[in-house]
Amino acid sequence: MKNILFAALAVICLTNFNYAQSSVKKDVDEADTEKMLLTIFLKHDQSMNLSEIEDVRTKQGFYKSFPPEGVSVVNWYVVMGIGQMVVLELPASKLRDVNLAIEKTAWKAFKSEIYPTYDLYPLIEQKLDNKSKVSY
Repeated sequence: MKNILFAALAVICLTNFNYAQSSVKKDVDEADTEKMLLTIFLKHDQSMNLSEIEDVRTKQGFYKSFPPEGVSVVNWYVVMGIGQMVVLELPASKLRDVNLAIEKTAWKAFKSEIYPTYDLYPLIEQKLDNKSKVSY
């Protein structure tokens, strides 16, 4: 289990690399200070196959209500053996809307885990001896 979490955290770091580059270059204004990152693990229900999961998501309106208005998808990955990992950028005031969208439209198809995350790369970049950058 620790290996899975370590791998997932490594993926989060890599997936947020491009996001980090763009957010460092942004001018900080009042609206940007309220924004946060949210990492959501949508763990597949192993009792259903992919077609059944898609049917549940479609019937519950997942694709129509997720992500909610005002919320941006930073990355959306398949994590084999777990399910899907979605990184969102949102104003803190939209946290409730994201939670409700997951509860109303993803449950039954997925078990969800939601973690507030933040971009550490701009703070740690200067400390790194190896300045090589990876882009996908």
